[in-house]
Amino acid sequence: MRMVGDKFPSFELQGVNSNNEMCTVDDWSLADWSVIYFYPKDFTFICPTEIAAMDILLEETDEVIGISSDNEFCKAAWKQANGAIRHISHTLAADTGLVLADQLGIIDPEANVCLRATYILDSEGVIQHMSVNALDTGRNANEILRTLKALKAGGLTGCEWQPGDEFVA
Repeated sequence: MRMVGDKFPSFELQGVNSNNEMCTVDDWSLADWSVIYFYPKDFTFICPTEIAAMDILLEETDEVIGISSDNEFCKAAWKQANGAIRHISHTLAADTGLVLADQLGIIDPEANVCLRATYILDSEGVIQHMSVNALDTGRNANEILRTLKALKAGGLTGCEWQPGDEFVA
């Protein structure tokens, strides 16, 4: 499993952007700080709650990418069918064949889908945060946002640090 301090693997995936247009997503288009998260499947019940919430991360980064193994056509159809994610402002990408998920070591072997993994990458594409949840447990986008802000602050941030708090001395 790739860990904090490791370089995120190079990738090129097909996806659907915020305008529901087909697009190519690759590691060359990553922003200064990027958040990449994986979810098990399209057309499920927990995933849209997470996907809709992940738009909050755009307060701190220009690049948020959600990835599952379903293809880009499935993602486009799901966005059209599901009101919760229809108007999200970030891209959903297709890791068909689970190639990227396999490189990261985040495949559930029994379900053969991506685990709920989240990565925060710095401007060099190095993993500065990673977390992995079980398939049945959704993530808290507000905590991911707090973690992103803490990483960008560049100091020693204590438990529950918030922007404006002092650094640990």
